[in-house]
Amino acid sequence: MGKEVAPIPLKEYLTSLPRLKVVKEPVNPKLEVTAALLSDPYHTIWFQGTPGHSLVGNLWPNRKSIAEYFGVTERELPDMLLKALEHPTPPKLVKDKITWSAKEEAPDLSKWPVPQFYPKDAGNYLTATVFSSVWKGKRNLSYHRFWVKGPTGGPARIVPRHLDRMFREARKEGKELPVAIIIGAPPEVLLAAACSIDYTTDEMDVASALHQHRTGKPLRAVELENGIHVPAEAEIVMEGAITIKDEREGPFLDILGVYDAERVQPVVRVDKVHTVEDPVLYNILPGSEEHFLFMGLPKEPFIMHSVRSVVPGVRAVRLTEGSCGWLNCAVSIQKRRDGDGRNAIMAAFSGHASLKHVTVVDSDVDIFNDREIEWAVATRFQADKGLVLIPGATGSSLDPSATKDGITTKWGIDATLPIDAPREPFLRETFPRERREP
Repeated sequence: MGKEVAPIPLKEYLTSLPRLKVVKEPVNPKLEVTAALLSDPYHTIWFQGTPGHSLVGNLWPNRKSIAEYFGVTERELPDMLLKALEHPTPPKLVKDKITWSAKEEAPDLSKWPVPQFYPKDAGNYLTATVFSSVWKGKRNLSYHRFWVKGPTGGPARIVPRHLDRMFREARKEGKELPVAIIIGAPPEVLLAAACSIDYTTDEMDVASALHQHRTGKPLRAVELENGIHVPAEAEIVMEGAITIKDEREGPFLDILGVYDAERVQPVVRVDKVHTVEDPVLYNILPGSEEHFLFMGLPKEPFIMHSVRSVVPGVRAVRLTEGSCGWLNCAVSIQKRRDGDGRNAIMAAFSGHASLKHVTVVDSDVDIFNDREIEWAVATRFQADKGLVLIPGATGSSLDPSATKDGITTKWGIDATLPIDAPREPFLRETFPRERREP
């Protein structure tokens, strides 16, 4: 458990960042925001000259930023998440000391600086939007991109998981599904919302367990009039509903850097908005390191758990940035039997259904260094012995090389040394070296 720490308001956190870049001149949300974020991907950029609210991007640009927030190392992040998933903690419901000071009963979202990120995107999108809902006692917290098509909202991409189940069940009864849309929540909520967990588990409890780890206290939450729970600390909370109306949604550039297809999706209506004073509109740039982080990192504890169930000596797991934090994974193990590498490959695929490629290496290889992974493949892998092919498997719907129904060939590389192999020919020289700048 971490030491007790007070919640950090977003603006206070921003002003404390040594990597903060403030842009005070006017910036057009259409494409200009994207250009600025792409040109300086490891600085948090606060656009203070956008119309309406100010806008922030690259808020959590890499693993290091998240690890520092939680007071752990980058290597420890999956285990930290796994512990929260295994020991969810109910949040503390509060009625006073709420941070929101403003309320709009008839909001006009078209006046917000909502970006159009890429030229072929269908329109202006909110991308760091966490949806919270409740249906017949079941609660859900999950990410869904939200096309602000008009003053009260527009279609949202509701992937076929728990929220999709909820709104479809509501529609069968001829009802809208009440939702709250959260922007600018703490990382505990952002990570928990990206976890794919059992329908009976509330992701807010996972967020609370992460908050307990960081601060020593459970997450503070508020119950809205419609029974939905939201974190008490957030920049913006929108109340509304997933309606019974559908519209075409997309195209939209997604995590792999290619455009996601158009689909018929439900229309979301926003009825009222709560904000802090002078809120900062937080968005995640699609296809950025931050996108990889919040989509991929919450999958790593599931891979870790799955591999650990068959190979106890798992040292680390990482979804690689080169595969956009989604399709390729590296696993480091302390091998005890010659079948451990292959078993780790198979188990990793069961831990993340969208996974396409797994590389398993020995524990002396640093999987957070791409060169070391490639070195291990180059020096310890023979394709006739260590290559695992799984044709005809269901993969990621985002993979453009898969069939239309997501069928792909998955493959694994066992780049671990045989148990009886002599160690000496495979060990690198560890002579201390001083690196000099060119």
